Amino acid sequence: MSPTRRDLDPDQVRRYVAASLGPQVEVADCGPLTGGGFAAVWWVRLDDGRQVVLKVGPPPQVPLLRYERDMIGAEARYLRLVAARAPGVPVPALLHHGHHPELGDWLLTARLPGRTLWELTRAGADVGPLRAEFGRALAALHAVTGDRYGYDGGRAAAPTWRGAYPAMVDDLLADAADWDVPLPVPAARIRELVARHAAVLDAVRRPALLHFDGWAGNVLAVDGPDGVPRLSGLVDGERHLWGDPLVDLVSPLLFRRAEDEPDDPLVRAYRAASPFPLDAPARRRLGLYRLHLYLLMTVEMPSRGITASSDPGRVERLAGLVDAELADLTRPLPARRVAP
Repeated sequence: MSPTRRDLDPDQVRRYVAASLGPQVEVADCGPLTGGGFAAVWWVRLDDGRQVVLKVGPPPQVPLLRYERDMIGAEARYLRLVAARAPGVPVPALLHHGHHPELGDWLLTARLPGRTLWELTRAGADVGPLRAEFGRALAALHAVTGDRYGYDGGRAAAPTWRGAYPAMVDDLLADAADWDVPLPVPAARIRELVARHAAVLDAVRRPALLHFDGWAGNVLAVDGPDGVPRLSGLVDGERHLWGDPLVDLVSPLLFRRAEDEPDDPLVRAYRAASPFPLDAPARRRLGLYRLHLYLLMTVEMPSRGITASSDPGRVERLAGLVDAELADLTRPLPARRVAP
């Protein structure tokens, strides 16, 4: 079990619900939800019939990665932002964000219906239309503009994306040192290659709101009238940040390359709603963002209680992916063609 995830029981869930909605609201039934590793997440049916979700942050004494500080509060801010500025993007309604010396930080939200895109894909469902809807929802989310690049709450941030992205990588490398996480290549080589490609980050001139964690387990769908799954929600926005929209084309195509799959329904729908070129600088930025994600997935292993035996092959797979991205970043960008 992840050290950051509290071990809850039904009595504790009742305390959180009472602290959120008042003692007059009672829990009719509840149970844990699976899938996440950071927070404890339980579904709850209230005595008035409402279906809600309780998400409880780590105990205060548990060490976290640098970007994970106040992630429950970050999700509350994300949900308020989306509800106010991108209301067409389906996210859970925030019912309460609480903080208590004993209970810690928690959220109570409405429970959205549906199965995850991950479950539907494994079941062989036709998920093309769903992935296209997801792409359009990401484009709507990215229309929201912030006042900084990177994270909020005193975490890695800068006035420019060229400043924020290296700061995010530096924090991960510092976490790796703190946790004694072996990296597949020396940290100095990673820093050197990131610095070498800082110029391609200057193309990002607007801090867009990014979900960041749009893997298939965070996309919900219900069957439409035609039986084809339709988007019902995007969940787990606690890792949101501000920056280059291309960041959000990495997790939805995990272990793949968006630039090599322009006809993927998500990529095609996103580019129709928010056009951008898949040119050499964009490909280089996508490579940088995959590098960041693979580093994060490597560095977070001890803080999540993940070992080589609990997740066989993870270390080797991530090391190979990091090495491949670094190899691509080592190659020079193609020269721009100049019109005669």
